Amino acid sequence: MKTLAPAEVGRIAKVVLDQVGTVVVGKRDALELVLAGVLAGGHVLLEDLPGLGKTLTARSFAQALGIGFRRLQFTPDLLPADVTGSFLYDQRAHEFTFRAGPVFTNLLLADEINRTPPKTQSALLEAMQERQVSVEGATYRLDAPFHVLATANPIEYEGTYPLPEAQLDRFLLRVSFGYPEADEEWDVLRRRMSRRQEEANLEPVVDAETLLAMQAALEDVAVEDSIGRYIVALTAATRVHPQVLVGASPRGSLALLLLARAAAALSGRDYVVPEDVKAVAVPALAHRITLRPEMWLKRIDPRSVVAEVLEQTPAPASGAMPTYGGRHG
Repeated sequence: MKTLAPAEVGRIAKVVLDQVGTVVVGKRDALELVLAGVLAGGHVLLEDLPGLGKTLTARSFAQALGIGFRRLQFTPDLLPADVTGSFLYDQRAHEFTFRAGPVFTNLLLADEINRTPPKTQSALLEAMQERQVSVEGATYRLDAPFHVLATANPIEYEGTYPLPEAQLDRFLLRVSFGYPEADEEWDVLRRRMSRRQEEANLEPVVDAETLLAMQAALEDVAVEDSIGRYIVALTAATRVHPQVLVGASPRGSLALLLLARAAAALSGRDYVVPEDVKAVAVPALAHRITLRPEMWLKRIDPRSVVAEVLEQTPAPASGAMPTYGGRHG
């Protein structure tokens, strides 16, 4: 496999983002977070109201990254076998053969994942965590790269099933797009008229092999000890916050570490600074927090809890070398 330096990852990532940005207008910060999630090897939850570009974002990234893409629309009657695949009887061979489901791809768009019952939601869990699928006792590996970009409607929306905490925890980060500014929305309309068709097709910037090399390069991004302890302190602070019933688990610390490395690489650096951690803390931790029931009545948002924790936890200013054997830029 080819090797890349973190600075090269940042350069390539900028081209990918520019390409996706020609279709998804005015959402550069959100797009950077999505790409950071993919570079960190994780899965991304896009949670927002319908019509704000979540599906378009997933398709655009798949095209720009030059990887396989499949879209699965989650509905209340979707079965686990519709996700993973199933055994079908081959009459000519007189045996059962496995027909692979849509999960066998590089980038799976799980559209409106919270419209389907928990049994089907859980069919994705093994694929997301173990990168494999088990069907009737047989196990099938999923080829790398494998990423799930799931879209979810807000919980208050009609006909949704809340995602269980265990499944939410499998997403490296949660990203919201929000409504565009008036100028951005007009830009969307203008671009639609100029291309004279509904579909926007992007030329690939990289391919699957290059994406894997970009992901491997993140292992060369150094995390100095005081920053590692800062990550742990932030996550631990969510567990003792007075508004929180259940705080972020160590998986939250790991997500912060991986995303901070990706953020550093996107900036062309091979070392993490506290600003990298701060930039990804809310998307990495907010969906891992369960608030006390009375906080829901007060409309407290978990994101505001993480923002408060960020304010109250002192960031390191040290330039010491990491002790775990990484290298410093």
